Amino acid sequence: MNFIKKREEMSSFTPFLEKIEEAAKKQPAFIILREKDLPPVTYRELAVKVLEICENAGVSCVLHYFYKEAIELGVKKIHLPLHILEKMTEREKNCFEVIGVSTHSVEQAKMAEELGASYITAGHVFVTDCKKGLAPRGLGFLKEVCESVDIDVYAIGGISKENMSSCIAAGAKGVCMMSGFMK
Repeated sequence: MNFIKKREEMSSFTPFLEKIEEAAKKQPAFIILREKDLPPVTYRELAVKVLEICENAGVSCVLHYFYKEAIELGVKKIHLPLHILEKMTEREKNCFEVIGVSTHSVEQAKMAEELGASYITAGHVFVTDCKKGLAPRGLGFLKEVCESVDIDVYAIGGISKENMSSCIAAGAKGVCMMSGFMK
C-alpha cells in the first residue's frame, strides 16, 4: 500500500518536472525548488529529480525551506524564510555556500544580512496571484531595501518582462519569476 501511494505521488510530479525542464532550458541564473507544503521525505525525492534536471541543463538549483534535506543531499545552496535562518546553528549555516532569505521589510532585510544571508528576495513588489488580496509593496519599498543592505537583493512578486527593468533601476541585482515560468 505505501509503495503504491508513493509511486502515485511521484508520478503526479511529471507535469511539474516537465515545467522545470522548460524553465531550465531558458537558462535562468538559478531555479529555486519551492515546495514547502510537501512532507520532507517527498520534497527530498522531488529535489533529487530537479537537481538532475538542473545539472543536465547547466543551471544552478537552490533548495528551499528543507535545509536538513539539503545538507543530506550535499546541496550547497539554500533559500529560507527568515524564521528558519534565525533557528539554524552556525554549524548548519556553514554547510552552505549560498544562503538566500525571503524578506518583506527593511528590518527583515537587515536581520537576514546580519544572520549571514548571501542574498535576499524582497517582495512582493507588484500585484501577484500568489498574494491575492494583499497590496504590493512597490518599487519604493524595493529601493529602500536595496539601499539598506550590502548583499544582493532580488525583486519578487508580480515580476514580468514588462516591469523587470524598473526593479533593476530601483537597485535590485535581479528578479525572481514564479508563475511566469510555470505557465
